[in-house]
Amino acid sequence: MTRRAAPARFRRATVTARAPGSFSEWMRLLLLSLACAALAACGGARPDTRARPMTDAEYLRSRDLMVPVHGVKPGQLRDTYSAPRSGGRAHLALDIMAKKGTRVVAADDGYIMRIVKNDLGGKTLYLTDPARRIVYYYAHLDEWKYGLAEGQKVRRGQLLGTVGTTGNAPKDAPHLHFQVMRMTSAKQYWNGEPINPIPYLRQRGKER
Repeated sequence: MTRRAAPARFRRATVTARAPGSFSEWMRLLLLSLACAALAACGGARPDTRARPMTDAEYLRSRDLMVPVHGVKPGQLRDTYSAPRSGGRAHLALDIMAKKGTRVVAADDGYIMRIVKNDLGGKTLYLTDPARRIVYYYAHLDEWKYGLAEGQKVRRGQLLGTVGTTGNAPKDAPHLHFQVMRMTSAKQYWNGEPINPIPYLRQRGKER
């Protein structure tokens, strides 16, 4: 049997019904392409998940430093870091007052870099931390502990010497001049940028 052709009005309706389907498909593909492009762009800007290096402040807090004079608590310290000195300069160090002969101990684990005597600091020591990032300077010592050697490994609380008045310290005011510096160069370790040690001295001084 031969089928009769559909009336024209039905043929037009059929064409009109298919048009939205084609447009929707085209829009779907377009949106999919745009989404892929957006994902690709985001993929090129992934966040950096590498560990951020610690600042000097964060590093020093992590060291849990000890007051380098036996028996002295952090709360007993007087901040002399910004105290004026001759020539308009600032002190840039901490004076820890104590009786002559009081034991001086290592504020941190690390190594002895230099044992030297000079006119200003008298009997002095330069120490550094295990990472060799920070320099600890001890001055006006009355005596060094016998047997100390440059390059020697030390531990926090280890005896280094005794409080004194050597160098240009007033003879009636024995104290430890303690300075913390950033290690800028191993060849000029004594000339690093000073850092106020007050916020980082957390442990009571105790010989171990």
